[in-house]
Amino acid sequence: MSPQVRLVLTLHNHQPVGNFDGVFEAAYQDSYRPFLDVLEDYPHLKLTLHNSGSLLEWLEPNHPEYIDRLRGFVERGQIELLGGPYFEPILASIPRRDRIGQIQAYSQHLQELFGQPIRGMWMPERVWEQNFAADIVDAGIEYTIIDDSHFRAAGVAPEDLFNYYYTEEESRLLKVIPIAERLRYTIPFAGPEETISFLRELAERQPGAVAAFGDDGEKFGVWPETKKHVYEDGWLRKFFDALTENQDWIQVCTLAEAVDNTPPKGRIYLPDASYREMMEWVLFTPQQINYQEATKLAQQEYSDWPRLKQFVRGGFWRNFLVKYPESNEMYARMKEISGRIADLDASPISETHPHLMDAARTELYRGQCNCPYWHGAFGGLYLPHLRNGIYRHLIAADNAVEQLSGRTGRWVSIEAGDFNLDARKEVKLASDRLVAYLSPARGGHLYELDLRSTRVNLLSTLDRRPEPYHERVRVAAQQQQDDAPHFLGVDDHVLLKQADLDTKLGYDAWPRKSLVDHFLSETATLDDLWKCDGEIGDFVLGVYETKLRRSDSRVEAVLTRSGFAGEAPVTITKTIALDTQLGSQLEITYQLSGMSPGDQHRFAVEFHFAAMASGADDRYFYDHRGQQLGQLQSVLDLPPTERIGLVDEWLGVDVSLDLSSPTGIYTFPIQTVSNSEGGFELVHQSCAVVPHWQVVADAGGNWSVQIQLSLDTSAFQARLLAESAAT
Repeated sequence: MSPQVRLVLTLHNHQPVGNFDGVFEAAYQDSYRPFLDVLEDYPHLKLTLHNSGSLLEWLEPNHPEYIDRLRGFVERGQIELLGGPYFEPILASIPRRDRIGQIQAYSQHLQELFGQPIRGMWMPERVWEQNFAADIVDAGIEYTIIDDSHFRAAGVAPEDLFNYYYTEEESRLLKVIPIAERLRYTIPFAGPEETISFLRELAERQPGAVAAFGDDGEKFGVWPETKKHVYEDGWLRKFFDALTENQDWIQVCTLAEAVDNTPPKGRIYLPDASYREMMEWVLFTPQQINYQEATKLAQQEYSDWPRLKQFVRGGFWRNFLVKYPESNEMYARMKEISGRIADLDASPISETHPHLMDAARTELYRGQCNCPYWHGAFGGLYLPHLRNGIYRHLIAADNAVEQLSGRTGRWVSIEAGDFNLDARKEVKLASDRLVAYLSPARGGHLYELDLRSTRVNLLSTLDRRPEPYHERVRVAAQQQQDDAPHFLGVDDHVLLKQADLDTKLGYDAWPRKSLVDHFLSETATLDDLWKCDGEIGDFVLGVYETKLRRSDSRVEAVLTRSGFAGEAPVTITKTIALDTQLGSQLEITYQLSGMSPGDQHRFAVEFHFAAMASGADDRYFYDHRGQQLGQLQSVLDLPPTERIGLVDEWLGVDVSLDLSSPTGIYTFPIQTVSNSEGGFELVHQSCAVVPHWQVVADAGGNWSVQIQLSLDTSAFQARLLAESAAT
């Protein structure tokens, strides 16, 4: 007799590239291992499981016993493994060649490791675009599982969401299974009886229906309070017991069994979408607030809202690249490297150096991991260590590309192109030691600075911007008790992990990058710069004309703009040079001209340094004598000096600014207020270093200064040598 309802339980376990080792370990101990402990006692219950490639890459060396144990589940048919793109990229964010390449590579690895052919895949963040179907099929996948909201948006009636469909693109057919939103909320947060009741109602209405659950495995032990709820209080055992007690009419099966034993409902073409919350988060803050208010009002005032809401949805995932320029910077860098690898792949080099090609491609794939490319309720783009992880692998891929291109010894290069995909040209200066990107159309900023040896982008910054949840911080702070450093605010979801967070909610009027050119009012203070006040010039975001100069040993970008400091005309010419004789140094020259003799201005150049952590004694500022000035979050107003340095001993990086004309220097941190699973917190994004001069024009109306930006990674190199000798 056919079962009255089939239940597919699908778990997606994932930890992003760049996450801390301790986070991986805690998730393993709190969720991944104990889930298998319980499942082992229920051999008749089946599960479909997806471990992301970045998680599996950590599990293999750190917990080989988990791999052996999982292999046993697979061999006895209790667990079906899902594939997918190896390092969990959003498919919309990577080229077609990399979609297919990542999916094929992970399927091959899983089959070699577990001996099971991979038929289905997990769709990262359930971000779907119709053109993916052909790529997924070309990569060897038969079916995938995505939210029922995608189907609702296509006009599918609620009663038709409990089976699978097939879709088509370029004559390729792909099976698509809807995830029941109701099950995502009852499992594991409601009592098991609520899920059984839902399934009973479904079985009575639609005998033979397929109900699919698909969600994060971290809900079972990692999310706040879930370890106690799921394991210590026994929710998971109670749930499995309930399924066992009702197995005469509930068949718990794998995705493969569901599609093999039931006919498809029919054909469907799905709109570009993700899960409901993701499509809300991608909206710009004002529109996100409007959307929230409008849907809340509709829910209150329209009795037929449940019927209408399936046709209401938010934005489009790709607009995260618009909402957050820092995400676009990573994306554009990734696309550039992917294109260069594709060019090499089409050349004889791919055959003569296959191992290096594979290494470059794998590093690229790691650099496509989705988590820091967007931001929702928690973390993501706001977590510096995740952004740094992406750049670490992209820079490693770029290093391999340069090696494959045959560059050896000391070299420099310069080129112009639309590197950040803004329809304007940028300038790329590169050498065997570093890579620098300039944006002439946006203030002539230095917006990326990569150190090849340490694989660090010192300009992986993040601007402060309004987020919808900031108002909750303000409201909660108003109710905070003076003697309570930790505070539950207006509801149980507003936890302030630090005091006075509301006072840290500043927003940036310009990108917090380097070579940001300021003319300040006479009364402007350090605090004004932190607040983006006190500016009287029009150079901060102005367009600079650019000339490139090159020789075999030296390249220069010469950027020029004529504008105003207040009402006074002035022209800035800044030259950024990279020379084989200078090593890891950028030589920066500022020439101010077109002024009247004797004109006086307060001129400042803003630098930012990211990836160097705050709050640690081995990360600090130092002066021209080498004397420590404080940790990297320090607010400093230094008297005239010709040198300031920053050290991160853990990274093995020493950065210094040497000034030909001594001057005062401001330093201050850029810190964002964002939400995490543990509450709202302050996150250090970068430290600002701002030399500021009192300029007096000479008889020719000119003034100039030279800045030497030195990037010393010798401590890192020494550590590598010591580690190599030890092994």
